[in-house]
Amino acid sequence: MQKRLLIAVAAGALAVGVTACGSSSSSGTGTTSGSVAVDGSSTVFPFAQASAEGFQGENPDAKVTVGESGTGGGFEKFCAGEIDIADASRPIDPADEAPVCKKNKVEYAQIEVANDGISIVTNPALKITCLTTDQLNQLWKKGSTVSDYDQLGSGTPAGKVSLYGPGTDSGTFDFFTETINGEKGNTRTDYQPSEDDNVLVQGVEGDTTALGYFGYSYYESNADKLNLVGVDGGSGCVKPSVATIQDGSYKPLSRTLYMYVNTASLADKPQVKSFIDYVVANAQASAKTAQVVPLTAAQLTTAKSELSKAEGS
Repeated sequence: MQKRLLIAVAAGALAVGVTACGSSSSSGTGTTSGSVAVDGSSTVFPFAQASAEGFQGENPDAKVTVGESGTGGGFEKFCAGEIDIADASRPIDPADEAPVCKKNKVEYAQIEVANDGISIVTNPALKITCLTTDQLNQLWKKGSTVSDYDQLGSGTPAGKVSLYGPGTDSGTFDFFTETINGEKGNTRTDYQPSEDDNVLVQGVEGDTTALGYFGYSYYESNADKLNLVGVDGGSGCVKPSVATIQDGSYKPLSRTLYMYVNTASLADKPQVKSFIDYVVANAQASAKTAQVVPLTAAQLTTAKSELSKAEGS
């Protein structure tokens, strides 16, 4: 766990060339060469990195470059034709991002690769066990005047509010603000933002009255340093776990994670086809390696079907 944390911190928002480190079963032949450029969501980053490592273990002449500029940053590069694959923790925005892709003649396939539950965490010294979605809205909405957690009521402890969360290029930011505050981007601004979830983990860990939110895998990798808060979406308090994320009972903060593949790259670059084939064929194993929540059997069937359609097979 600590090893993966250090690797991700070193990567930061920069693209990294992932070196080969072992292999797993796939449809690869071991003869693929060439480069594949991937960028986008920090939540999908561990999964993409694990997939790249496995793929390069079987194809040492291939180079998969994985970045984590955030979902929005990834789509910006993707729709400009700068990368082959965009990692995303939300669907592409039909009003803002999809038209840019269309203008630039970038066509794509959307492939489900894993699941996530946005995790609410605090420093262990801040003993909050559960928050309702209404309380989260009170705390995080634009113009919020909540300055002490005890203002939220329902037995929440006293403590000066100190918040950490994703920056505005993050799909996690978009999903959370729309789901909790009713509109994408609707949030208070007096919090510590970062596109790097590891920075958020470190911030919460080092601040005794801190509360933050980020992808489940980053909580799971640092569970001994953080307090996980349950969320009551109207049916009682539920904490995120593999089971509650997959069955949807961790609501409303469960979501699907995606890779968007440029169909021209898929057709013209054999290494891109080989890589995305590997991603889907090994999705469950890569999710386990990356400590993200794997697809359900039904989702995996859908992913294989979407990929087959994109490849014309």
